[in-house]
Amino acid sequence: MSDSTRSWSFTDVAEVLARFDSRDHLLDEGTASAIYLAAELGRPLLLEGEPGVGKTTAAKVLADVLGSKLIRLQCYEGLSISEAVYDWNYQRQLLAIRLAEAHGSAPKEDDLYTEEYLLERPILECVRHRGDAPAVLLVDEIDRADDEFEALLLEFLGEFSVTVPELGTLTAAQRPVVVLTSNRSRDLHDALRRRCLYHWIDYPDRERAVEILRRTVPQANAALIGRATDFVAAVRGLDLDKAPGIAETIDWVSALSALGVSDLARPGAGVSLAALAKTPDDRDAVGEAFTDFVVAGSP
Repeated sequence: MSDSTRSWSFTDVAEVLARFDSRDHLLDEGTASAIYLAAELGRPLLLEGEPGVGKTTAAKVLADVLGSKLIRLQCYEGLSISEAVYDWNYQRQLLAIRLAEAHGSAPKEDDLYTEEYLLERPILECVRHRGDAPAVLLVDEIDRADDEFEALLLEFLGEFSVTVPELGTLTAAQRPVVVLTSNRSRDLHDALRRRCLYHWIDYPDRERAVEILRRTVPQANAALIGRATDFVAAVRGLDLDKAPGIAETIDWVSALSALGVSDLARPGAGVSLAALAKTPDDRDAVGEAFTDFVVAGSP
């Protein structure tokens, strides 16, 4: 590997782990391996997992680690090509027409559909990115978009190019690092999956969860972090509408610290459960489990 590419790539999986760790983001070896292969092979990476396990954060930290520009495309139902890929600056085109008419001429259609009037959206911005390091494109929550948008992505994911009918095919001079995330709210098509490397991010084991909390909520004491980690692990075994992820666990321990709670058995600790339970049914189930946990000292 040449020195010119060294700053925005990895020598091995161990370096991925170390560089993420230096940003206080603790990866498991499986996720680090997937990120290494995506960067090394120049392939898009599809990260799936339950909400709150750190898929989006991993992509953000990856951009920071590589010294790259992060370009984020947040997906939602009805996302269109004009919002995700490119659009035309119709106001400037209309102004050009009026100026031409004021001078007694009429612009040709080809004169109005040039790069001068092209508006970059996230995907085209990624294709046209110029810099020492490749851009990192985060296509967040792809499962929220429509089937049609998945089909729209296929050319880009396969060839890192975008076709603008009026201009032709625009291809990235430098392969971007592309990370797609999904919460599996719906199944993705095989055509999209075939173009990507794949990794499922699971909840962290107890040791890693404790270390994540220790770094992100340093004001919390070790005993509180340990008990909170054990309670959240137990709660995930309940029939909840939304099981708490590591993000919710961080919010909860932060809330406990803000309330001055250093022990889950202290009166008033239960009000912090709003950080864990996000529906009325979950609130009741988590509240009951919390009472049992505190009183019995076990899940």
